[in-house]
Amino acid sequence: MQKLINGIHHFQESIFGSQRELFERLAHGQSPETLFITCSDSRINPNLITQTEPGELFILRNAGNIVPPHGASNGGEAATIEFAVAGLGVRDIIICGHSHCGAMKGLLDETLVADTPAVRQWLTHADAARRTVQENYADLEGAPRISACVQENVLTQLENLRTHPSVAARLARGQLNVHGWVYKIETGQVFAYDPVIGQFAALTQASIPAPSTPKRHLTVSI
Repeated sequence: MQKLINGIHHFQESIFGSQRELFERLAHGQSPETLFITCSDSRINPNLITQTEPGELFILRNAGNIVPPHGASNGGEAATIEFAVAGLGVRDIIICGHSHCGAMKGLLDETLVADTPAVRQWLTHADAARRTVQENYADLEGAPRISACVQENVLTQLENLRTHPSVAARLARGQLNVHGWVYKIETGQVFAYDPVIGQFAALTQASIPAPSTPKRHLTVSI
C-alpha cells in the first residue's frame, strides 16, 4: 500500500503539473474514440501498450476479456458497451486477449477453477472457444494449446459483442468497427485478426480491417 501512496504523491508533485491543461479539459467531459476491452490481468496496461493519454481510451476489463452475449448476464459489461457506443459514440471497439492468460488456462482445465465457482460460471461465456479448441486443436498441448484458446476466445467474444443492439445498429450503419487483438507479454508484440487471411498477424502501422468474414482454422504462431 505504501508504494501506491508514494506513487500518488509522485504523480501530484511531478506529473500532474506538466499536464494540468489536459486534466482541466478532461474535467469538462470525455470523448474517447475507442472502447478497449481486455483482461483484468495485472500485466496488461492498455494505455502503456497503445501509448495513449487519459481520455483517449474507454476501458472495460474483466477476467478473460469476456463479453457475455446480449441478455445473458446482468453485469456491467453490457452497460459499459452501450454507454461507450450509444453515449460516447466510439468509432472502434478492440477486444484484446493476451499470452499466458490464467482465465484461458482455467477454461481448458476446470480443475484450476474448481474452488472458484464464480470464476467457473463466468467462463461459461467463453465455452464456444473451449469447445473449438477441443474439437479442432487436438494435436496441440501446453503453451500452443493455451495460445490457440486465447485467439479463439477473442473471436468468440467478437461474435458475442455483435449481439448487443447498440453495437449491431452502429455496425449496420457503418459507424463502428470491431477488432480482435492478442498482446504477447514477453515480446510486446500485438497481433490483430485479419479477416482476409483468417489469421492473427503482427500489427503494423497499416490499417487493419474489421473482422467481418467467417474465421478459418487458426495457425497458432503467437
